[in-house]
Amino acid sequence: MNDDNVFRALADASRRQLLDRLHKKNGQTLGELCRGLDMTRQAVAKHLAILEDANLVSWKREGREKLHFINPVPINQIAERWIGKFEQPRLSALSKLKKNLEGEDHD
Repeated sequence: MNDDNVFRALADASRRQLLDRLHKKNGQTLGELCRGLDMTRQAVAKHLAILEDANLVSWKREGREKLHFINPVPINQIAERWIGKFEQPRLSALSKLKKNLEGEDHD
């Protein structure tokens, strides 16, 4: 996974909006994703291509339609790598506080 591509893809509000729409209803066509957006069809297609390059969106053909699907794996990997490591000290501090309040910590 290329974290830089994922971060670049997520940095744009329009692309995050597309991911939110796919999260609500996976398997949408380009036309469905364009509905209600203040973007041209070409702009949405370009944003989807960037999301695909970052492996955040995949697609499959169903007849004549191309359906788009969110891929949450890269976001989860970033969360584990960049957010998860900051959770451990906080969790350790909470555990120590709990033990202290319960009288288990006799240091």
